[in-house]
Amino acid sequence: MRLSLCNEVLRPLPLAEQCDAAARMGYDALEIAPFTLADDPFTLDGATARGVRATALARGLRISSLHWLLVKPEGLSLVTDDAAQRGRTLDLLRRLIDFAAACEAGVLVHGSPAQRSPAPGQSVADATARLEAALAELAPHAAAAGVVYCLEPLGPFETPVINTVAEAAALVDRIGSPAIRTMLDVSAASHSESEPVQEVLHRFLASGHIAHVQLNDRNRRGPGQGETDQRPVLQVLKDMDYAGWVAVEPFEYVPDGPGCAEASALHLRELWRTLS
Repeated sequence: MRLSLCNEVLRPLPLAEQCDAAARMGYDALEIAPFTLADDPFTLDGATARGVRATALARGLRISSLHWLLVKPEGLSLVTDDAAQRGRTLDLLRRLIDFAAACEAGVLVHGSPAQRSPAPGQSVADATARLEAALAELAPHAAAAGVVYCLEPLGPFETPVINTVAEAAALVDRIGSPAIRTMLDVSAASHSESEPVQEVLHRFLASGHIAHVQLNDRNRRGPGQGETDQRPVLQVLKDMDYAGWVAVEPFEYVPDGPGCAEASALHLRELWRTLS
């Protein structure tokens, strides 16, 4: 199991201290949220990426992936009919694709519910179609950069646009690019899917749609901090020789960010050791 930690959990520590803490807790990598590096992610460039990578490598870590891509700046949208707003959003995502490649992160996770949700008066179908068109436009850039851009299914309380892995997989198939895939977040899936999360994971790993996994509890705390049993999910990953990254992404930090991160890593490592 290649275990990564979503780095916003350790804010406001500087990146070097985040890496020190994550390595001490038993993580192999950080999954970076761009807004934690710069108030304006448009300023992130190759030199910054190489510095981030070097900081992680010096602590024995890698940069596994990027996520929370469109938190900043405000006013971004992939589903708007405003051509300038859409173009600015795509420009940032192209920059983040290049940034990920320069960090040697192989995956970007596109959640960003606000920036894909319908505007007032806009239908879900129209927003979904516009999202699909935007991802299709990004596909050649991601392919050229050698990264995989994953559309994240989210819970219906976050957005009505792409809630299940099946919906995401169908969109991925319509685009038809190996650079565009999907992923599974345990908490989101536990709210959206009609069958056990591990069954969804097994089916869409087998089909090749899933390229990344995030672990958390249905209650949005860390793995092991609620009623969600992570063992069946980990068993699927082990049985299928999953070689991608597994990222810990809590949204509620109990007792605090470092405490949640450490407890999550300990819980997952202990579970993994007991799997057959």
